[in-house]
Amino acid sequence: MVEINPVLVEVERSGFVESRHRGCAAGLDAGGAVAVRLGAPEEPIFPRSANKPLQAVAMLRSGLDLDDQPLALAAGSHSGEDFHVEGAEKILAGAGLSAEALRCPPQWPLDRAVAMEAARGGSGKSRLRMNCSGKHAAMLATCVAAGWPTESYLDVDHPLQAAVRTAVEDLSGERAVTVGVDGCGAPLFAVSVTGVARAFRALVLAAPGSPERRIADAMRAHPHWTSGTRREECRLMDAVPGLLVKCGAEGVDAFALADGRAGVVKIDDGAMRARTPVTVALLRALGGGTVEGTDQAVLEELSTVPLYGGEQQVGAIRPAPGVF
Repeated sequence: MVEINPVLVEVERSGFVESRHRGCAAGLDAGGAVAVRLGAPEEPIFPRSANKPLQAVAMLRSGLDLDDQPLALAAGSHSGEDFHVEGAEKILAGAGLSAEALRCPPQWPLDRAVAMEAARGGSGKSRLRMNCSGKHAAMLATCVAAGWPTESYLDVDHPLQAAVRTAVEDLSGERAVTVGVDGCGAPLFAVSVTGVARAFRALVLAAPGSPERRIADAMRAHPHWTSGTRREECRLMDAVPGLLVKCGAEGVDAFALADGRAGVVKIDDGAMRARTPVTVALLRALGGGTVEGTDQAVLEELSTVPLYGGEQQVGAIRPAPGVF
């Protein structure tokens, strides 16, 4: 029988709990042992964009050569800001390609202000402003570096995707139980929540200069390239020294601290609004809130999501009492 995951988040309005979000979470201590287990983190999930740092590791192993900022973009889900677009174009140009080679779908930028500006300017949806364009540009550049065909780079049997699967399984310590298709069209490999935590732990503990550590270091040095200037992941990495964070669609968050403590959250119903409060709670449960130099005000702000009635705050989205 499949274990029923606990309520991780409550949506409280005017003193009344009107909604609840179930999910699972796993937290590893500095030695790699499971220190926090909520629900069934051994069950496989699609990590969605939390896979991107692992995909980027596979690209470096296959011959990709990028500086830190574009490397952070390749491992991220950007907001579609101008510098993100310019970065993706630069990756493509370095490989002798243009945006016409991208096979990610045209989308609006994730950043609402940027999307509104694009709409007012009449530019519409764009492949370059789609949040995965940095990853796709890097995948194409990897194919050029390795001498692989570019037209079929998203096919599950393409050498690039075989390398990605190897990296995911190697870093998570698990065999992928199934293969799906992500929102951007790339193959997606299912492993457990605990496996994703092991993978993020492996990134931060890898030897300096290794593909794994290069990804972790690039993302931590340039968090605005992995997400955006106004995104929660960027604010968390800025707030906690040495913290690596990557979100994924359908309520996934993965993180690791410099000493190897790591955690992953998966919200059952995919609600993105529930993700960050639980992530902050798990981070604190693992002692991440006590890292020297941490901006406690940012952690406190992100630990809940305020709810409004009219122009007044009347409630909050917060971790369920007693969960952590």
